[in-house]
Amino acid sequence: QVQLVESGGGLVQPGGSLRLSCAASGTIFSTRDMNWYRQAPGKTLQWVAGITSGGVPSYPDFVKGRFTISRDNAKNTVYLQMNSLKPEDTATYYCYMYLNADYWGQGTQVTVSS
Repeated sequence: QVQLVESGGGLVQPGGSLRLSCAASGTIFSTRDMNWYRQAPGKTLQWVAGITSGGVPSYPDFVKGRFTISRDNAKNTVYLQMNSLKPEDTATYYCYMYLNADYWGQGTQVTVSS
């Protein structure tokens, strides 16, 4: 049974930073591509970062230069370092993996507000 558990969300002021973590269990983590998505209230799910099993990252334009995805295969964990946060980054952040099915974590709330 694959489980993904996010942590690290919270309240931060505009311009601040947070690092999210997603710990995976029940799978060979190192062989899986991993992604982060987010969903703000009343808005659709939005992809924010991905990293291949080989460690190659990718981002949509609206987070490039601010967000960094990384992984530690020894810890079965993927991270999302978020810098220069803006109020519009406020959302619930989810990690996602596909392994013959869609697997999502429970989400972690990020609120950017002064």
